[in-house]
Amino acid sequence: MSDIYVVKLDDIYQRYPRDGKMTTILSDIDLKVRPKEFVTIVGPSGCGKSTLLRLIVGWERAKAGKVWIDNVVVELPNRDRGIVFQKYSLFPHLTVLENVMFGLELEQIPFLWKYLWYPGYLHRRKTWVKEAMTFLERMRLSEHANKYPHELSGGMQQRVAIAQALIMKPKIILMDEPFGALDPGTREDMQVFLLELWEQYDMTIFFVTHDLEEALFLGTRIVVLSPYYTVDNGSAEGAKIVMDRKLPGPTATRVKYTPEFNQLLEEVKLRGFVKDYKQHISEFDLSHPDSWQQAV
Repeated sequence: MSDIYVVKLDDIYQRYPRDGKMTTILSDIDLKVRPKEFVTIVGPSGCGKSTLLRLIVGWERAKAGKVWIDNVVVELPNRDRGIVFQKYSLFPHLTVLENVMFGLELEQIPFLWKYLWYPGYLHRRKTWVKEAMTFLERMRLSEHANKYPHELSGGMQQRVAIAQALIMKPKIILMDEPFGALDPGTREDMQVFLLELWEQYDMTIFFVTHDLEEALFLGTRIVVLSPYYTVDNGSAEGAKIVMDRKLPGPTATRVKYTPEFNQLLEEVKLRGFVKDYKQHISEFDLSHPDSWQQAV
């Protein structure tokens, strides 16, 4: 695999037992992603978007095919891949500061060590506090460091969750509907804030969302998964990538109101979400320069 790709999914099939038989969720997924791409992933409910993230994280193994990160086959999760969920991954009994530095403490200190060698633990803890406060300042949350999660708004809690992931300095951030529970105004604020972070940090983002406007606004690339297609022989089985297209990338929020933006949004709806629009596999829009279709 070429070094220019940070992530590569190679002929991925994923199947689960359902009603006494194996059901295909993802079918023949090929995807190559370069460093610092912002890949948004959309598709109908249950089509395998979250499954795709779990395969990249290393929580699941594909039934066929392999996932590669920096030329190494993914076997288990590690700190190179951070994840942010829709439901905030915060510990309610810990303060904001303690939540952000929890990963560092968990990784670097055996559980009993802080009790057996308390002075050494305190020395390490000062370093973690300093680093965590730096991230909280960047998240505009430093004045809330000693509050508990229930004392924060939804948008603020999600910023804490993002800081939790970023403090581990991952190369790749995987986000599964991270803004799904937020009100529209807060959601747009968080979209702009995330783009600022993406510009600031040298990381690759995979972003699953059901909001097509959000996907087109945030991404430098959109991947549409869909089970609605036809093949030459037999019936469609599992979701495929029916659209893989390069996007303009970060711009002002007013782009959402342009004719070009809304035309593309309607095309994504048609290709990925309309059951009766069953395009043949030869008609997929795989125009991104790194799609498998462009490589053949």
